[in-house]
Parts: sequence; structure tokens; C-alpha cells
Amino acid sequence: MPSTSPDASAHAASSAAPARRGLALLATAGVLWGMGGPAGHLLQSAGVAPLAVATYRLLIAGLLITAFLAATGALRRLPRSRAFAVRLAANAVLHAVFQLLYFASLALIPVGLATLVKIGSVPVFVAAGVCLLARRRPGARLAVSVVPALAGLALLAGFPSVGASPAHLAAGLACALGAGLAFSAMTLVNRRPVEGLPPLVNVGLGMLAGAVLLLPAGLAAGMAVPARPDTLALLAFLGLVPTVLAYLAYFRGLQSASDAGAAVGTLAEPMTAAVLSALFLGERMTVPGLVGTALLAVSMSAEPVADAVRRRLRR
Repeated sequence: MPSTSPDASAHAASSAAPARRGLALLATAGVLWGMGGPAGHLLQSAGVAPLAVATYRLLIAGLLITAFLAATGALRRLPRSRAFAVRLAANAVLHAVFQLLYFASLALIPVGLATLVKIGSVPVFVAAGVCLLARRRPGARLAVSVVPALAGLALLAGFPSVGASPAHLAAGLACALGAGLAFSAMTLVNRRPVEGLPPLVNVGLGMLAGAVLLLPAGLAAGMAVPARPDTLALLAFLGLVPTVLAYLAYFRGLQSASDAGAAVGTLAEPMTAAVLSALFLGERMTVPGLVGTALLAVSMSAEPVADAVRRRLRR
């Protein structure tokens, strides 16, 4: 039998170590993202309006990332092109819509259900968008991700353990689906990079501009936050941990992780939200709902969707 040389073994070990670190960072990002839903729910329970929660999250995260970029000199090298302005405007609108609809869904249905529907709907919307843009029917590879997603969403929508009225349930699911649609639109909009626009700049300025778009409506509706240490700390946590630190970990992890690692980061978010909601918010899901969750996990780990989401976050 052929033997492996010491140099080959050392090279394989040196290549595996960065991949493991990348996978750990992507999983960490997913877990951090999954904390955002429970944190937003607790803020709403403390009396902060959904619109205000969405605005504060974007504003805090956008300001922190922009300050970091300014300190590192990244903002001095921004392109002065129409493509840059169009991309920034599109991302601003989509960030604003995404956060607004997601936190609106948390006011109507359980956190775990809202997060699963939000992320689980992405394969369906991305597949539809890809086919519409290419003007072709979905192929077998896309069907591998779309069919489990549709089945999972049907189980989640039809068999959730929710005490809300049918009207609230329908409205909450519609908001969660709308958030998934906005995320999917960002996936498609950012498929092609803009020259001179790094990923972190794209995210940071997009969030800050999205906060500016939401701010007038937020001020009109009320941005009051109870002046209590726990509520203020939770608001700071929402902007910093499941947003800024999550994106930093994700971008760092993408530098060395595989495509499968990118899928891990995507899957970790809804699973973390579901676990935290069950442990700390008393939320429960029926057996059909658990089956639906498993089907969504299969769908999100499928190669076409994992690749599309990874490209979106890289740009």
C-alpha cells in the first residue's frame, strides 16, 4: 500500500486547521444571529415597539460597523460610481423591510416559529428568483432544496403550537414570509459584486442607511425605551452581539471555511432561536412542526441555496 509522506501529512493538517476555525466561526455567527429573535421579543415585552426595535438594531449596528470602518480607513477607498449608489440604496431598503417585518412577526407569533419560517422560506424565494431572472424552469438541483422547504413550511404553518388567534397567526406568518422574501431579495441583488465595495462596508453602510429610512416613521410612532438598566443593556446587546459580532465572525469564517461550513452558519440561526425560545420563553412545537423543522434544515443545507446565501453575505 502507498504510504503518506510526512510533508503531505503536514500540509493536510495545516490546511485542515483553518477550515476548522472557519467552521467554528460560521457556527458561532449562526448561534449569535439566533439570539436576535429572543432579544427582540424581550424588548417588545418590555414595551419597545417593533418598529423601534428594528430601527435601533440597524442604527446601533450600522454606527458601530461604520465607526470601525472609518477607524481602519476603509471608508476613504469607496467607489464613486452609479453602481455603488444603486447597490447601497437597494440594500438600505431591503435591510429596513427585513428587520421591520421580522420584528413585526415576533409581536404576533412565537420567536422560534417566526425565525424558522423567515429562514426556511429563503430556498423557495431564491429558487423562484433565480428562475425568473434566468427565464427558465427550475432544474433538479433547485428542486432538491425547494420541495423540502415547501413541505416544511406547510407543516409549520398548519401545525404550530400557538395560542394566538387565527388572524394573528396568519398575520405573523405573512410578516415572517415577507422577511424571508426581503432576505432572498438581498441574496439576489448581491449576487454580483460592485467593484471596490467590500462585504463589511456593504453591510455596515446598508444597515446605517436602512436605519435612516426607518427613523422618521419610528419617531412618529414612538421610539421610547424604558429607562431601566436591563432594558438598555438588552438593546445594546441586540445591536452588538447578534448583529455586529455575528457579521464579523461570519466574514472571518468565510475566508477559510468550505461551502458546507457556510450552510452550518445559516442553519444555526433558526435552530438557536428555537432552542432559546423553548428554554426561556416557554414556547413549544408539535411533532408535525418538528418534522417541518427537520425538512427546512435539509432544504437550507442543499448546495444551491447554501451557495447563493454565501455569495450574498460575501458581497
